[in-house]
Formats: sequence, structure tokens, C-alpha cells
Amino acid sequence: MMNNNKPEMKSWITGCWSPVLTTSTPNSGSESDLLQRDLINERKRKRLESNRESARRSRMRKRERLDDLNAQVVQLRKDNRKTTAEIAVTTEHYVKIEAENSVLRAQLTELNHRLSSLNQIIAFAESFEMETGQGGGGADYGGGDSGGDEFYDGAMNPLNLGFYNQTPNMTSASTGFGDVPNCW
Repeated sequence: MMNNNKPEMKSWITGCWSPVLTTSTPNSGSESDLLQRDLINERKRKRLESNRESARRSRMRKRERLDDLNAQVVQLRKDNRKTTAEIAVTTEHYVKIEAENSVLRAQLTELNHRLSSLNQIIAFAESFEMETGQGGGGADYGGGDSGGDEFYDGAMNPLNLGFYNQTPNMTSASTGFGDVPNCW
């Protein structure tokens, strides 16, 4: 649509029709007007070129940033896989150590139980010696050189104690009727 004073022109920047003001002066074709239009057109062209170059640099920066981020993602995934593998190895090692510790704890409990039993046996043997007055301080609990045929395995055998093999002295507790013990 054309109006006498305001003809419409399609803008090459926006692609829309917009009114363009033109003035009809008798000297519209003068050289100064042409120079001024050329100067305006040159400024527009330089601005457009500058904007295009700026947009190109911006796209390049974005592309470089995207490439850097992609490289970082690749590196982080590698690190993640490595860390996951290390965690798996460490977990496996931990489970093995925990199993060994469990066995050692069970052995410790068993050895403490055995030690307690042996201490009870020793305490019983010492109290028996004190009550009977036998032993003379160097009691043979089945492992010494008592001259007997007992088997000695280097440890105290609670089922083969030497004081069980000794015959009790019953003469002091006798009734006077020979060797019959006083059972009353």
C-alpha cells in the first residue's frame, strides 16, 4: 500500500512492512543527500557486519565452552568409573578383613574360655594342696616328671591330673579298728 507521504517498504532487517518517511524536496537528488544516504547506509552496513562478527564470536565461544564441558563430562565419567572400581576393590578387601576379624574374635573367645578353665583348674589344685597339705609347693598336675607313665603333651591335661593318682592318707582319720576310715 502506498500513501503519498508515507510509502511502505519491506524492511530487510525485520522482514515486515513499515512506513518510510520520504520528503519530496526539489533537491532530493542532490549530491549531499546522496552522500548522506551513503554515509547512513555505510554505518548500517558496518553495524550489521560488526553484529554478525560479534554473533560469530559468541557462537565460537559457546562452541568452545560446549566442547570444554563435553571433555569435562568424559573425564568425570572416567574418574567415576575408576572410583567405582576402587570402591569395589576396597569393599571386597574390607569384607575379607572383616571375615578374618570375625574368625580371630571367635578364636579369642575360645582361648579366653580355655584360659579361664585352666585358671579354675589351677585354683582348684592349689586349694586342694592347701587343704591336704600335700605337694610341697611343687605340685605335679599331670605334666611333670612324676615318674609315672602319664602322657604329657606340654600343656596341662585337665583329665589326667597327678593329684587324682595319689592315694589319700587315711591313717589320721582312722577309727582305730585297723585301716577302716571314719565315714561318720
